[in-house]
Amino acid sequence: MAELETIDEERAGSTESCCSPAAQKTCCEPEAKGECCGPGREAGNCGCGVGEVTATVPEDAAELRDTVRDRYAKAALAAGSGSVTCCDDAAQLTEGQRELFGSSLYDSDDREALPEAAQLASLGCGNPTAVAALNEGETVLDLGSGGGIDVLLSARRVGPTGKAYGLDMTDEMLELARRNQAEAGVENVEFLKGTIEDVPLPDDAVEVIISNCVINLSSDKPAVFREAARVLRPGGRFAVSDVVADEDMDEVTRDDMGQWTGCIAGALTRADYRARLEAAGFDQLEIQETHRVHEHAASAIIRARVAP
Repeated sequence: MAELETIDEERAGSTESCCSPAAQKTCCEPEAKGECCGPGREAGNCGCGVGEVTATVPEDAAELRDTVRDRYAKAALAAGSGSVTCCDDAAQLTEGQRELFGSSLYDSDDREALPEAAQLASLGCGNPTAVAALNEGETVLDLGSGGGIDVLLSARRVGPTGKAYGLDMTDEMLELARRNQAEAGVENVEFLKGTIEDVPLPDDAVEVIISNCVINLSSDKPAVFREAARVLRPGGRFAVSDVVADEDMDEVTRDDMGQWTGCIAGALTRADYRARLEAAGFDQLEIQETHRVHEHAASAIIRARVAP
């Protein structure tokens, strides 16, 4: 899920444009801003469209979760329509960010094998299916499965004797994912509604857990890692793409709601990621930076195992 930047209140408050104030929170390509959103917006760049007028991250976990859910519900609706415009109040990527987030991080063969809506809904910072080393017959769970791109790719890799679960809390994303599944003709898939802090699967249910730029959105990451350890079978693998923060990330960024829904403000540092995974019972930890996504953050591959 992609990095979002903010536009300032003065720009957002202007009504001399084709966009409503609410729609002005969303940006598109820089060259289109002047025509769509009025004078002075050409230089702005809110990237993935969930760009908020700067608001503080709420202390209440339920409120924070609702905000994240609302933003990615709009992303699902935009992707499902197949038509995202500058004034859509929904997640989208600018040209520059497509090199850092989304379906461009997948091999062309993988992209071409999936519905366009699954590609449009892909806002991740990596390609976890490529690093999870999935094997025929395995059962895999994708935490925060969105439009289903990683679930569908995983299902192909584990084959008909394996199974891929997708877990998401957003009804609109689940509906889109199931449509994408039907269009792709993939049968060994099941999409579940729930949160990554409370996975609706029994103990020892899967052999591999993947996730693509979602764990950073949780306000209770220790619960995420405990649940991952619980549902993994002994010796099970944790292989996710996520954003990791630099130690010097400033408090202004940490407190910005737009930066939270954009996968930056809620990111753990490498040291915190390691400590919390170890506390949940993981070992053989590996954190490998892949590319920078923000001045104070990078996309990384995080691998670990639960004890056999």
